[in-house]
Amino acid sequence: MAYTDPQSITINAVANSLARVSSGVNTGAFRKDDGNVVLSVAHQYGKRTRRTARIDFSKIAADPLISAQNIKYSMSAYVVVDVPVTGFTVAEAKQVIDGFITWMSASSGANITKLLGGEN
Repeated sequence: MAYTDPQSITINAVANSLARVSSGVNTGAFRKDDGNVVLSVAHQYGKRTRRTARIDFSKIAADPLISAQNIKYSMSAYVVVDVPVTGFTVAEAKQVIDGFITWMSASSGANITKLLGGEN
């Protein structure tokens, strides 16, 4: 079963509509019309099952060395779920991920801020 087309991701209170741009065996990708936001989903099957959701974000901003010039900056964030072929149900794996996401986003994202600040 595939994700619906389009997907929507809100970044800094701005909703971004991402149209499907590719679909293959165990992969799919969605992109904003300007190419600055890309969502990709992939699955790998072997001794373990690995599922990945990734967002790539680009922007144009001033070059800190030459203020009269703008350059393109990009970043990405992704979640990888790695489970054995047997031993966990989808519901059990979801419970672990729900707990992880709750921990990351608790107190208005305090643990995400700590992660981005280099704390450990």
